[in-house]
Amino acid sequence: MDLPRSFTIRESSHRIHNPFTSEKLAALGQVLGLAPGTRVLDLASGTGEMLCTWAQAHGVVGTGVDISTEFTARARVRAAELGVADQVVFLHGDASGYVADEPVGLAACIGATWIGNGVSGTIDLLRRSLCPGGMLLIGEPYWRQEPSDQHIVEACHASAKEDFRLLPELIEQFGELGYDVVEMVLADQDSWDRYRAAQWLNVRRWLDRNPDDELAAELRAELSQQPARYARYEREYLGWGVFALMGR
Repeated sequence: MDLPRSFTIRESSHRIHNPFTSEKLAALGQVLGLAPGTRVLDLASGTGEMLCTWAQAHGVVGTGVDISTEFTARARVRAAELGVADQVVFLHGDASGYVADEPVGLAACIGATWIGNGVSGTIDLLRRSLCPGGMLLIGEPYWRQEPSDQHIVEACHASAKEDFRLLPELIEQFGELGYDVVEMVLADQDSWDRYRAAQWLNVRRWLDRNPDDELAAELRAELSQQPARYARYEREYLGWGVFALMGR
């Protein structure tokens, strides 16, 4: 049970595994007004940057669960670096079935709603760990503009146009599921650039070190094509944001 090796190669230098800068992550923590001692559950927690930095800045406590052995190990190191290892715990496991032992004030899935087979299922999973009056965080892509053909859809890592919604429609979906959107922080093109371009540098450095690896041909082809493809399609068509929800 682990992430594909190609994914960890692309994101080997990333602390945030979404098109979010550290400034946007900090802004999100600030606007939520997190009280010291708030219990947080982060499903698909990656290398733990959200939990670790919010534990340091706001005094939250909590648990992160991620399928990647490498990312989970790095999250534990990050917690020690920031002096919050007594506040946060990182577990290697399948987040798709994880429910907290005790109710939490904030339950999050940032950029991995595949764990619940989409937004609706992920919200239902997170809700099972939430205390009354608690808050959910969902990180999710959306269309910045509607794609005109299937080629654009696939260039944006979707299989069908219906995989994502326009931003107003995504917000309406949360309402249809019984939740108010009470905050949101959105990625912009610069934060997308920082996320994607860092992947290209990670891949190039890995290729220079591992020219004979079994993944080398695949990642060389990806690096040759992906920057222009990103600039032409994904940068223009795909948005991403984190949405704070409270049940009605």
